[in-house]
Amino acid sequence: MNIAGFVKTSFVDYPGKIASVVFTQGCNLRCGYCHNLSLLDTDYTAKGIPTEELFQWLSKRIGMIDAVVVSGGEPTLQKDLYGFIEGLKAMDLLVKLDTNGTNPDSLRRLLADNLLDFIALDLKAPLSNYERITRTKGLKLSSIIESVEIIKHSGLAYEFRTTLCPELEVEDISSIISDFEIASNYVVQSCRSTELRKAAKNKQNFRRLTLCFNRNSMLSLRGFGVSGNDQPAGIGSSYPPLHSDRPDIMSL
Repeated sequence: MNIAGFVKTSFVDYPGKIASVVFTQGCNLRCGYCHNLSLLDTDYTAKGIPTEELFQWLSKRIGMIDAVVVSGGEPTLQKDLYGFIEGLKAMDLLVKLDTNGTNPDSLRRLLADNLLDFIALDLKAPLSNYERITRTKGLKLSSIIESVEIIKHSGLAYEFRTTLCPELEVEDISSIISDFEIASNYVVQSCRSTELRKAAKNKQNFRRLTLCFNRNSMLSLRGFGVSGNDQPAGIGSSYPPLHSDRPDIMSL
């Protein structure tokens, strides 16, 4: 398991739980707005955190940590992801998986053996623009659609989320909802990049989203920084601002 980063304690990555966050190395997409660019290279071989050390650290904090979020990068690229999550479940920890949905077979296997408790899938764009937004040619869009359907029928807690990056328009959100037939648990979050995140643009997008979806109870807004609670009345439930950034490699 190539663990490139670790957040010891997070209150925002697993709703209602105190969690640790594991960041895996390598991703098969190249989204221009990615705030974890150092995690993209699948062949990156710099020393990370050994799995044994991570498990030792977690085992000493049973009762203090409720869950582990496995993020990235794209965790399903890891050959030993299954065994890693088995180890987490052996410690009676809840497990949340953050994924881009490109590997439905991995998702199906983890679900079949009851190794997941929460799934978050990032929907990058309408299907017609997926390759452009992810900067990835030859992307198998049917795999992402399949993953969405697997998650919908999994019986687990889940969320679909889209980052409203500069290459997307508010109107694209409607297309995403339609393309993937989303009926609940959908979060639109602002772009994390400090170079791209402009307060005026965030406020404009927030107002437009509110106007377009003010009767849509399945849509939540996150991280637009307009007020203490981004979530306006009538647009779903409230969520924490955003998920954690990948930290520098740290010893445990």
